[in-house]
Amino acid sequence: MSRAFGVTAGLEPEIASPLAGRCQELGYHSMWSNDHPGAKGLETLAEYAKGADRIDLGVAVIALDRQSAEEIAADIERLGIDKDRLWLGIGAGFTEKPLTTMREALPGLREALPGVKLVLAAMGPKMCALGGAEWDGVFFNWMTPEFATGAREKVEEGAREAGRETPTIFGYVRTAVGANAEGRLAKDESFYRDLHAGYRNHFDRQGAPEGTVGVAGENESVVQAGLDRYKALDVIVVRALASATFEDMSALAEAAAPGD
Repeated sequence: MSRAFGVTAGLEPEIASPLAGRCQELGYHSMWSNDHPGAKGLETLAEYAKGADRIDLGVAVIALDRQSAEEIAADIERLGIDKDRLWLGIGAGFTEKPLTTMREALPGLREALPGVKLVLAAMGPKMCALGGAEWDGVFFNWMTPEFATGAREKVEEGAREAGRETPTIFGYVRTAVGANAEGRLAKDESFYRDLHAGYRNHFDRQGAPEGTVGVAGENESVVQAGLDRYKALDVIVVRALASATFEDMSALAEAAAPGD
């Protein structure tokens, strides 16, 4: 089980680059960014690459209802991102038939993005199975350790039925440390719980009390114990809940860093 570090897209370059370098020093597997209408995750990855020359880079996720495969390919080329280091998370966005959309999109994505490792955003059992059967990786989001275990079983089932090895399973784990850590986690979770019907149903299926899906603690030992519970993930992506300063981000990265 490895650990990666993830930050919301649009982090200032003077913070993103040295933060990536610090995470590389700390032994993180990769640096991740989300992608949203206000900022492209790939642009944040390009800033990471300036500060870290070895670890992998990932964006999770780019929604296909906002960007086409060709647009994504053009951004990768424009930004000069090393495809050998890139994990590209893809989601259906607000399409009416997400499972069909993702199944039919894969051949075109592979054609437009040769050499890029393609990761499927998955929450429900059918999407998890599809990821296991056909994609290079699967990306979970907003899951308790117990729910992630069940989701992993679906990925493994899909891979087994397709006669292939289980692909790498990643997952965002929102993480906060220090004063008011629980409040920061609860605030972020509250936003997503009511974002749209898909998320509402996802949280309802888990049945977890509000403000508990993730890790929040006053110190490093509490954070480490919480992250260690996510054994279903091959790569835990520590999704930072901290102010957008190098000091606060690096403090969280140090508290959540992988062990020796």
